[in-house]
Amino acid sequence: MKVLILGSGGREHAIAWKLLRSSTPVELFIAPGNAGTAALGTNVTLNPNDFAAVKTFCLEAHIEMVVVGPEEPLVRGIYDYFKEDEALRHIIITGPSAKGAQLEGSKAFAKAFMMRHQIPTAAYREFDENSYEEGVSYLRNHTLPIVLKADGLAAGKGVLICSSTEEAINEFSSMVRESKFGDSGKKVVVEQFLDGIELSVFVCTDGAHYVMLPEAKDYKKIGVGDTGLNTGGMGAVSPVPFATPHFMQKVIDRIVDPTIAGLRQENIDYKGFIFFGLIKVDDEPYVIEYNCRLGDPETEVILLRFRNDFVELLKAMHEGSLSGITPDIDKNTAVTIMAVSGGYPGTYSKGYPIAFNYLNNPMEIKHIDEEGGVVVFHAGTRLEGEEVLTNGGRVLAVSSLADAIGECLELSMEVMGQIHFDKMYYREDIGHEFVD
Repeated sequence: MKVLILGSGGREHAIAWKLLRSSTPVELFIAPGNAGTAALGTNVTLNPNDFAAVKTFCLEAHIEMVVVGPEEPLVRGIYDYFKEDEALRHIIITGPSAKGAQLEGSKAFAKAFMMRHQIPTAAYREFDENSYEEGVSYLRNHTLPIVLKADGLAAGKGVLICSSTEEAINEFSSMVRESKFGDSGKKVVVEQFLDGIELSVFVCTDGAHYVMLPEAKDYKKIGVGDTGLNTGGMGAVSPVPFATPHFMQKVIDRIVDPTIAGLRQENIDYKGFIFFGLIKVDDEPYVIEYNCRLGDPETEVILLRFRNDFVELLKAMHEGSLSGITPDIDKNTAVTIMAVSGGYPGTYSKGYPIAFNYLNNPMEIKHIDEEGGVVVFHAGTRLEGEEVLTNGGRVLAVSSLADAIGECLELSMEVMGQIHFDKMYYREDIGHEFVD
């Protein structure tokens, strides 16, 4: 089967790795890919948001399946583009319609959807330029802290937690009137602050049925001890020790089932992944946000534990037959630690050579199987001749599978210690709160 993966990060490298472990022979193309995906398939110079160029490539290369990694093509309507084009509609494509992708593309849409279907989430109001003064008044009387969210996509930077009323009003003004997050932030969702511990839950759905993937917890802060600025994610662990069977049953009953039922009731075409960003407050689950794709760096741990054939899963999603698939989840633990460029998530430089001192061939992925092991997923990398260079803020995800979090950390840290690039940084405390 010829498969095109859209994207260039660690998530896309992990998806490529997982697809090649299928019983179905797969030929991979990755657009635009990175230095790691180049070892698994053919990187293609394509912008995932240029649908016409994607169409041309799919037809010329006889692509049979398109796996969409990032959210932007989905929010822009790539699923609809394929399904409305007679030449493309036979191709399996993972992801919802543009309307379904509004669960991620519009915070206001997602909150209203949750309210319609009685899905637990923080109380909220939404404001824009037309209701600016009302928004300021609302903020003046709001309990602290105050959560402000840009309605649209903001590259993971559109959520602000303000500790004072003055800060909240200033940020609200900069979003609505000064376009701090561009057009994405001109409508602002003001939310109640929920105090708890976060986790990520994932399902693959065909619109009527779903298959649960492993849950994960990611670490957003740049600094040790969850300090400093938010990032795209500095690491992740799976399973999540506090996500007990009793708690996860609440998640299914109160959040997952009502979400799938709501999509069906509203005739929203959704064949793809749903990422539930949750928070546990006094043993009760609440939705912080939806994403319409797999997470990063969570993908780099959940796919190590998800033992089902990934090609068969995506085919069943397309065919509407997910009810016939039972998830096979590895009982082992997975941990990933992200190596990032110095200065990230602020200003950083690219183009530094990466030394993989544990390898004779820098494109090799270390062994991992049912007994465990380590795999290095590339995120922000590129090839220049035979040399691998840094090409982003998040550069590499060192993922391990073992009996316990402590053992995983030792494996990942051992390999991380044999990787080097100038100004390289990583957190050494991913998952430490769960180590006995």
